[in-house]
Amino acid sequence: MSSTGPAAELRPAQHDTERHDPEPGPATPDAATLAMRRVHRAVSELRRGTPVLLTGPGGPLVAAVAETVGARGLTELSSIASGPPVLILAPSRAASVLHRPIPTFGAESKGVREAPVTLSLPPSLLEPAALRSLADPVASQLLPATPELTAPPPLAFAALTLAKLGRLLPALVAAPALRDSAPALLSVPAADILAYPHTAATTLTRVAEARVPLEDSAETRIVAFRAADGGIEHLAILVGDPEGLREAGGAPLVRVHSECFTGDLLGSLRCDCGPQLRGAIARMAQDGAGVLLYLAQEGRGIGLVNKLRAYTLQDQGLDTLDANRALGYGADERGFLVAATMLRQLNITRVRLLTNNPDKLAGLAACGIDVEGRVPHRFAANGVNDHYLETKAERFGHLL
Repeated sequence: MSSTGPAAELRPAQHDTERHDPEPGPATPDAATLAMRRVHRAVSELRRGTPVLLTGPGGPLVAAVAETVGARGLTELSSIASGPPVLILAPSRAASVLHRPIPTFGAESKGVREAPVTLSLPPSLLEPAALRSLADPVASQLLPATPELTAPPPLAFAALTLAKLGRLLPALVAAPALRDSAPALLSVPAADILAYPHTAATTLTRVAEARVPLEDSAETRIVAFRAADGGIEHLAILVGDPEGLREAGGAPLVRVHSECFTGDLLGSLRCDCGPQLRGAIARMAQDGAGVLLYLAQEGRGIGLVNKLRAYTLQDQGLDTLDANRALGYGADERGFLVAATMLRQLNITRVRLLTNNPDKLAGLAACGIDVEGRVPHRFAANGVNDHYLETKAERFGHLL
């Protein structure tokens, strides 16, 4: 990407006493924005099956996502590898692959919530179909060999984080890379990857707003927010006059709602998201004011494709939490800084939270939002989502 502006126009000579201010050129992105762009591009490369270079302590690491890499990507990776390739997994996924508990080589002491696990890759597993089997519990699990545990490379956690940012299965084939040997591959510092979630949340700005009358709330506006890297947008649905309530000293009713394509749009019976969405808008309209933050965090942050995979695992007997972990994700991958930043952009820092989830109360409070109280938001089971709601209460701690 070029950083130079258009060529300057040729101008006639001017008198020495005549002042001419320079024409404004394109704004120079700050370091944080440039770092976000590198991560965004690296995610795009991984989604296409192309390896990327991660740089940081311990030397460069070349990595590709197991679910997308093909023969060409594996050839590119092998051509610059300085050691044998390995497969980087979350411990929960590695335990599913090996059918036994997994030691994590003491990495917990580094402050990592869930330390990566690395498996060796004999030649029979170093091909696309076998790698997909190792990454995806929904795929065929017929493997020609059993991988063995080995010590993870220094940048393993950053590699897993990058895959998760792309809503890809967090399973990567990786190898130490020869230094200065891969000018054709995109390079991204591990520090940029680890900083990305915080930077993306704190750089959200309002980019569009419109009045959108709704079936349950005639006086409604939708405000769109976008981060500095131009990534996916989050929405705030403003019901009635929450700003007026705030100015009068009140705390508006607020709901933090993660998007759910199947529940919100299609009316899926597997969850309670659709009733929660429509019920929240109706409740806010009844109160005269409220803000519903509609966040692009499908499937508790794992994305729609992975949520569909989790549904398949649930049909095979796993609950919501264990299905996410079998895919290599945590029980809940969402963050609350996005919601807090949007509320501050709306000049709303005191709220009454419409939720059954205590983690949302604690999460918003930790991000500087004054949560004055919780308003319950319960809906009856429908005969299909009974076990889903039981899991929410028993394993996620929701107040149902």
